[in-house]
Amino acid sequence: MDNTVVETHGLSKIFRRDSFEVAALEDVNLTVSQGEFLCLMGPSGSGKTTLLNIIAGIDRPTQGQLRVLGEDVSSMSDDRLAAWRNVHVGFVFQTFNLIPVLTAFENVELPLLLTKLSSQARREHVIAALKLVGLEERIQHYPRQLSGGQEQRVAIARAIVTDPTLLMADEPTGDLDAHSAEEILDILSQLNRDFSKTIIMVTHDPRAARHATVTRHLEKGQLLPLGE
Repeated sequence: MDNTVVETHGLSKIFRRDSFEVAALEDVNLTVSQGEFLCLMGPSGSGKTTLLNIIAGIDRPTQGQLRVLGEDVSSMSDDRLAAWRNVHVGFVFQTFNLIPVLTAFENVELPLLLTKLSSQARREHVIAALKLVGLEERIQHYPRQLSGGQEQRVAIARAIVTDPTLLMADEPTGDLDAHSAEEILDILSQLNRDFSKTIIMVTHDPRAARHATVTRHLEKGQLLPLGE
């Protein structure tokens, strides 16, 4: 049985600035299996965040094809893509992106407001997600009342509350101290190990990469062969 979650074929992305063209990605072929914890590494400007954003449906390739669970994501309309993203993708950003006037509970509940779940069902999902990241005692706290590590844990809870197919993390420890970073990476490892969550993480930190099951490197928009 095929357990492929993500496939890219000939994926390229060109950004145009006036008369200039910058190739962010060139002919990227990548396969990600169910339950894989993939780390994308590379120097600044190597294309790793561009690749992450294309797989997450946040950006579109200039050329090539992206398939997730056999579905051709690259050819979807904008409306269809937005609906697909709500179901299949949870995203964790470097800067947390929490809404400061909402409590931890309300921040995590946001993605569920787009579903048909009842208020009680939403509450159960939110509390389960916050408990998983160790913040069940902080559900009524606002972001300003939390440490950076706790804010990122809220962000992870928000990303997983809909049980997405893919959990995407863009430099999730970039704004954290070493201790908080290790806690976040342990949570991601647990999600991968105990819940078979498929994770794609961008990082420049070799210590973070050690938590992944597969590491791939990008250089000048090109995906290097496995093992390089």
